[in-house]
Amino acid sequence: MQLSHLTWIAVQQLDRTLPVVIPIAAVEQHGHHLPVSTDAMLLEEVVRRADTTLGARALFAPLQWMGNSHHHTDFPGTVSASPRVYLDLLHDLAENFLMHGFTRLLFLNGHGGNNTPAKQALFELRQKYRARTDLLLLFTTYWDLAKPHETRDGYVQTEMGHACEWETSMILRLAPHLVVGDISTLESVTFDYGFDPAYRAWITKDRTVKGHIGSPQHATAEKGEHLFASFAAGVAPMIDAMTQWDASRWL
Repeated sequence: MQLSHLTWIAVQQLDRTLPVVIPIAAVEQHGHHLPVSTDAMLLEEVVRRADTTLGARALFAPLQWMGNSHHHTDFPGTVSASPRVYLDLLHDLAENFLMHGFTRLLFLNGHGGNNTPAKQALFELRQKYRARTDLLLLFTTYWDLAKPHETRDGYVQTEMGHACEWETSMILRLAPHLVVGDISTLESVTFDYGFDPAYRAWITKDRTVKGHIGSPQHATAEKGEHLFASFAAGVAPMIDAMTQWDASRWL
């Protein structure tokens, strides 16, 4: 169910162990061919499909469209909160639900740049409420909840990139009129960071000139439908695990 569709009285009557899903995305450049709202649009569709399946088994908060996208700010159209500001925003979003008595929260992410600040926000909240034994504070990214390349042939990529085969396929399925130009002329951009296993600090223009990473030239709407279906289906097992969690034990 959608929080934004309920009155405060209806919210007050909900079971406080009901899993609360807080979708977080971004508005940022997505190459020459995809709209800046790609991350928000894709996560919104995953949430819409998951909500249709789950019904009253979970409470979905409104999508937070601003993300931590400072690594994309060399490209016009990117809107970003700096890492510490974004961390504090997510901290307060989650704490609002805790203040109202909810105990099982999930940040459902749709943008790679949100990973570190979102995890840190939850880490800090757990330390703040260290005396509580009833809190379940989780973070996951929607494309980590399924392996669509293993259940359909034809994918070139085996992981999510940026304005890549996967994201371009999903936009072709969702809003093909927003895909600009002939994607068949685009070239692949490597996923590699180099220097593994070390972490390498980077900004997007270090890795790509046009703004995409991956192989968008291989995208199709049919692949996009399979991706949406796989990712949306992947949300339900996570919600079920949250519901079944026994607060008296770590696992």
